[in-house]
Amino acid sequence: MVADVEGARRWAIWAFERRQPGWIGRLSNVALFLATTGAVVGALYASGVISGVTAQAVTSTVVALAVLSGFAAFAARAMHTALAGRVDVLSQALDASADAQLIIASDGRIAYANTAFYDLFPQFPDAPLERIAAALADPDSTADFERLRSRAAAGTRAISALPLRDARGAAAGWFNVSVNPIAGRPGYSFWNFQDITARHEMEAVIHDERNKLVDFLDNAPIGFYSVDGAGRFLFINQTLAQWLGSTPAEIIASGVRLHDFLASTPALGTAASDPFDGTSDGEQRGEVALRSRDGRTLQAWIGQSIVGSGPELRTRSVVRDLTPEREWETALRLSRERFQRFFANAPVGIALIDRVGRLEEANRALGELFGAAQQDLIGQPLIGFLNDDDRREIAAKLAAAADGATPPGPVEVRLKSTRDKTCVVFLSRLSGIESSDGSLMLHFIEVTEQKNLEIQFAQSQKMQAVGQLAGGVAHDFNNLLTAMIGFCDLLLMRFRPGDPSFADIMQIKQNANRAANLVRQLLAFSRQQTLQPRIIDITDVLVELSHLLRRLIGENIELKVVHGRDLGLAKVDQGQLEQVIINLAVNARDAMQGGGTLTIRTANLSQANTVRRGHEVMPPGDYVLIEVSDTGVGISKEHLARIFEPFFSTKEVGSGTGLGLSTVYGIVRQTGGFIFVDSAPGRGATFQIYLPRHQLNDAALNTRGDPAEVLPPRDLTGIGTVLLVEDEDPVRIFGARALRNKGYKVLEAKSGEAGLEVIRTAEEPIDLLITDVVMPNMDGPALIREVREIHPDMKVIFISGYTEDAFRQRLDSDSEIHFLPKPFSLKQLAGKVKEVISGETVA
Repeated sequence: MVADVEGARRWAIWAFERRQPGWIGRLSNVALFLATTGAVVGALYASGVISGVTAQAVTSTVVALAVLSGFAAFAARAMHTALAGRVDVLSQALDASADAQLIIASDGRIAYANTAFYDLFPQFPDAPLERIAAALADPDSTADFERLRSRAAAGTRAISALPLRDARGAAAGWFNVSVNPIAGRPGYSFWNFQDITARHEMEAVIHDERNKLVDFLDNAPIGFYSVDGAGRFLFINQTLAQWLGSTPAEIIASGVRLHDFLASTPALGTAASDPFDGTSDGEQRGEVALRSRDGRTLQAWIGQSIVGSGPELRTRSVVRDLTPEREWETALRLSRERFQRFFANAPVGIALIDRVGRLEEANRALGELFGAAQQDLIGQPLIGFLNDDDRREIAAKLAAAADGATPPGPVEVRLKSTRDKTCVVFLSRLSGIESSDGSLMLHFIEVTEQKNLEIQFAQSQKMQAVGQLAGGVAHDFNNLLTAMIGFCDLLLMRFRPGDPSFADIMQIKQNANRAANLVRQLLAFSRQQTLQPRIIDITDVLVELSHLLRRLIGENIELKVVHGRDLGLAKVDQGQLEQVIINLAVNARDAMQGGGTLTIRTANLSQANTVRRGHEVMPPGDYVLIEVSDTGVGISKEHLARIFEPFFSTKEVGSGTGLGLSTVYGIVRQTGGFIFVDSAPGRGATFQIYLPRHQLNDAALNTRGDPAEVLPPRDLTGIGTVLLVEDEDPVRIFGARALRNKGYKVLEAKSGEAGLEVIRTAEEPIDLLITDVVMPNMDGPALIREVREIHPDMKVIFISGYTEDAFRQRLDSDSEIHFLPKPFSLKQLAGKVKEVISGETVA
């Protein structure tokens, strides 16, 4: 059977021409055509040389074959039509698929590709696998794709997830690429590209969240773990592993148990999954001590729940490191202890009161201030411990502060428990602490000593001011008295005792001397008099003075002298000490008009602590006590504060100068001692004099005893040149006349500058310089310093109404400087000048 008739004819001619020799027969040709529905679908042509066969037989045979061939061709045509229909249905199904699909022939070319594939890879080349490899979005996926190609070539199945780019080069997404061999078609492979981008993104999100969760669990500030029924770790986070000195992988892989990390051995019978000393079901929580692999002990809190049972048992456990909490608790405890120590041992009183003024808290210092036990203060009203006069004011301020007003500044109050104890109170309102509403904190600072010091300072300033005034007045008076006494002496040189004017002149001089004594008292109070201290025995002084005292106080007053045993020595000016005792005795006599007893008692006193009496503070030390007490009318409290002031007197006008006790005070203080007085109306008065006790040594032995009496020489005349520098004309005139009268050549200068000029221009040597201390511009010490530059050896006499100490410290050690206090008489001046110029020892 051939495809066309012409072909069949040519085949027949070819066969005839190649017939074998000797054939006998004839050529027969038969042609049959098979048609269906007007179309020729096949043809049968038979041709041959037939020998010995009838033509009919041949024809029948050919017809039969043609019929059979026609039926066969028809069946094949029908089968092809049916198969083409099925292929068309399959092609439509593949094109409708959302997956990109591809059939690759054995030569590597595309045998089939659906629409989805061309949407994914438009303009696809003839080498599809290379195009797919180029579309990989991740170079790391190349190996997976090559594995797919190898499996396809081997005729086996394979699948892999690959990232692919689209035709523009942008990432099209992720695809599950699978390859399957085609049965009966060697070398053919079926490729399917399933888009899993959404699923991949979801998986990425889930993976990211899972990583975050793992990171959170690993790096959380608390530990997480899970153990099985045997206590082996199924899970442990990084934090807990670090606390235990290891890593999660190492702990889980090593198979260590929970109990291996417990610092204390659990009780017998404790489940391996139970870190506590006992077994329990359900939830467990408590504190345990964990020991890390490096030996550190960790105090931890564990809370866990048991999940499952038997082989499926496991725990869900949380671990919290209590170390920071314990450190915080320790710091808080130490802070509280420090605060309690501070509160308890604070040097100032501290109180916490409620809004009605009751004490809620009080420290020890407050109890000492209030004179009560600390525990007895709690619940008591604060104002009950205050002076009655201060209660109303402090109560009003406390109430105002408790109601929200701004707390006032420091409030000064007096306490009721202790006499004369004063405190400054600082108020502050509390907030943000555990206390009742309106609570106040009060700080009590005792200022009794400060107040006394302030009063003492004010008193000392007052006394100093009065003393300076008295000293200044005394200085001016001394200049006047020097002139008065001096000119009286000059007059007395011309008048004899029988002269009528002699008595008048003597009366003037006597009153001038009385005025000089008054001035000395002023100087004694201001501590500006010249003292001549020496070491004396107080007992000897009182024995000698007692006879005079008995005559002074009268017969109606009894004198008792009680001498202390082994009484110490004192270094004082004996004359001034006698003046002190006489003044006190005279005051006592005036206070006992109807008679009484005057007692003088002495004793040694060693004071270990500071003594505060009134405004005076006496430091610790060894003292000699001289106590003068009387049984007189006493002194009121108001007058006690002023009795040592100059010119203050409780006597009637004209009955006293008011300088007696001020003189006593000045002498005692200038000596380095202290004087205190105790008195009350109707109870007499007691004066206590404390003199520093002097320890006798070998050097002091030479200064003990009565000093040689200094008497003017019999012959007061002399020779020499004397320069007298004095800014007060009367004093200078008197001094110049007196010295000229005694044979001296006298040069005069009214100021320090004038005196220095006289020395520089003098034609003859000057033997002695007499100068006042206090002068305008260049004073006496300044003049002497200039003179020493010119005449280092010039002899000098200072004359002044002030004490020698007032200027001596301004001059270095200078043995050629002498001192003559004002007021002085003609004999005293002439005697001092002769003593200095001639160097004679006055007998």
